[in-house]
Amino acid sequence: MTGHLVSVLNGLAMGSLLFAIALGLSLVFGMMDVLNLAHGAVYLVGAYVAVALVADGASLAAFVLAVLLAAVLGAVLGGVLAGLTRATPHHLDQALLTLGVSLVVAETLSVLFGNDVHSIAAPAVAGGSVVVFGETYPVYRLLVIGFGVVLAVAVYVLVERSVLGSVIRATVADRGMVSALGINTGRVLVGVFAAGAALAAVGGVLAGPILGAQPGLDEKVLLLALVVVVIGGLGSVRGALLGAILIGQVQALGTSLLPEYASFLIFAAMGLVLLLRPAGLLPARGAVHA
Repeated sequence: MTGHLVSVLNGLAMGSLLFAIALGLSLVFGMMDVLNLAHGAVYLVGAYVAVALVADGASLAAFVLAVLLAAVLGAVLGGVLAGLTRATPHHLDQALLTLGVSLVVAETLSVLFGNDVHSIAAPAVAGGSVVVFGETYPVYRLLVIGFGVVLAVAVYVLVERSVLGSVIRATVADRGMVSALGINTGRVLVGVFAAGAALAAVGGVLAGPILGAQPGLDEKVLLLALVVVVIGGLGSVRGALLGAILIGQVQALGTSLLPEYASFLIFAAMGLVLLLRPAGLLPARGAVHA
């Protein structure tokens, strides 16, 4: 196990990023029955914000600025997408609409930044490495793992231990009943959509020093996020976390041990979960099931 410690840590880092990206997608799908195919494009916006501000390495302040700017842009895009999808109630129309938005955003980014692969340096303060149980490991990836832990705790407290979280969970379970109590579920849904998109864009910035930025990355990230959602269960925070950790480990250990089958293993894991638990490992009660 010690020999594969680096792969396990890489899996945790990737799982932390996937949790941030897939959480909003899972809640929106579970609450609104909207498959947001533009979610990967929102992630890519965050990645290119990092390219614009911190591509060659910058101070921690510049990196934090990139995170904040990406969060704002992601929230705005999420709000716009929420409004557009609410105006198109049919699933096929929503899928085509969000796919069209994704293509427009991706093409716009290609025009602005070109089609080259952009590498992004970690902040100088987190650019070194440390020894973990005898293995050298980048400090930045450890910080990404820490971010995932903090995000999971924060989301748990918000969703499970706050009044707002009670409203969100109730909206997932029974939107009609929540509306009957006088709560504006439309605002709740738009807020969740915007927050989820903001997290995806922030994930793009944080993933920049690991994955870089390039055309087509949005499609790969969207596919992984969808796998996480399917495995974890629609509308479930705990499911998104469990699915993200599982896929992160499958991808990292698969790449290390069986590189030629790494991509297959991800979908094999999804197929096994669907076979044993079609609703996902930890689906939210009342969420829309495929």
